[in-house]
Amino acid sequence: MTERPGGSGTTGASGGSGGGRPLRRWLKAVIVFLLIAIPAGYLMISAMQSRDGGEEKAEAAKAKGLSAGYPSRVQRRIYDVPIPQHSRKVASYETNSWKVSSLYVQFVTSRDGLDGFLAKLGTRRSALEKDAVTITREQAKKVGWQVGAAGHDWSGMVIKQKDPQPKLRITVRNDNPAHPKVYVVSTITP
Repeated sequence: MTERPGGSGTTGASGGSGGGRPLRRWLKAVIVFLLIAIPAGYLMISAMQSRDGGEEKAEAAKAKGLSAGYPSRVQRRIYDVPIPQHSRKVASYETNSWKVSSLYVQFVTSRDGLDGFLAKLGTRRSALEKDAVTITREQAKKVGWQVGAAGHDWSGMVIKQKDPQPKLRITVRNDNPAHPKVYVVSTITP
C-alpha cells in the first residue's frame, strides 16, 4: 500500500504537471497570437474598404458628370467664378484631391452678362483670343464637353493668379453672339 500511493503519486504528479505545462504554454501562445492577429486583420480590412470607398466615390462622381444648377455660393467664391444672374443652362462639377481641386462650370448668358462676368475677373471681352480653346482635352473629357469642335466660333483666355488664388481657363462659344455659351475650369493648387 505504501508503494501504491507513492508510486501513483509520483507517476500522477509527473504525468499531471508535465502534461499541463505544455498545454498552458500552447494556450498562452495561441491567445497572444490572436490578440495580435485579430486587430491587425481588422486594420487591414478597414484600410482596404476605405481605399475602395474613395475610389468608388470618385467613379460615382465621374459617372454623374455635370449637375444642373448653380454651384453653391461658397464654391463660386472659392473658385472665383461669378456666374451672371439670369444665366441659363447652368451646370457644374467639382473634383477634389490632395494635389488639386477644380470646379467645372458652364452657362449661357447675354452679351452684357459675359461682359459683367469678365469685368468681375478683372478683364474684358477684347482679351478673349479668337479661335483659342483654353480648356484641355483631358479637362473637357471629364465632363463630356465638346469644346473646340469644328464649325463653331470659339474664343478663350487663361487667367493666372498668385497662389492660393485659382487659375481660370475660360472658353466661349460665340455661335450666337447675343447668347454666348461660357465654359470655365477653375483650378486651385493648395
